[in-house]
Amino acid sequence: MSQRQSVSSASPYEDQFGFCRGLRIGNLIQIAGTAPIGADGKTVGVGNPGAQARRCFEIMQSTLEELGATTSDVVRTRMYLTRIADWEAVGAAHGEYFREVRPVSTMLQVAQLIDPDWLVEIEADAITTT
Repeated sequence: MSQRQSVSSASPYEDQFGFCRGLRIGNLIQIAGTAPIGADGKTVGVGNPGAQARRCFEIMQSTLEELGATTSDVVRTRMYLTRIADWEAVGAAHGEYFREVRPVSTMLQVAQLIDPDWLVEIEADAITTT
C-alpha cells in the first residue's frame, strides 16, 4: 500500500468537514475544491472572478509543491463558476498557469458555492513521476 501524504490550507472548512486540501498516494495527487480564501481566512478578490481564480491556482500550486509536484504534473482541472458569464476571466487565469501544460479541463456553472462571495472553486488532479 502506498503512503498517504496530505496538505492543509487556510480553509476553515477542512477541520470542520474532515478533509484536506491535497492528498498524494504514490504518484497520484488530488486537490480538493479550492476556493479563493486568503491566508487570513477571508475571501480574496470579492466581485473579481479573475482574481479569485488566480488565488485558487496559487493555493493549488503551493499544495502541489508541498506534495512534491508542479503545475506541469496536472492532468485535469475542474472549474465551478456561479456565473457562467465569468468564463473568459476564469479561463484567462487558467491559461496563465496551464497554457503550456494543457491538462484536460471542465468549466461549468453551479447554482452557488458555500460562501456567496465566491464566484469560482477549482479542483485538480496530477500525476507525477517523482
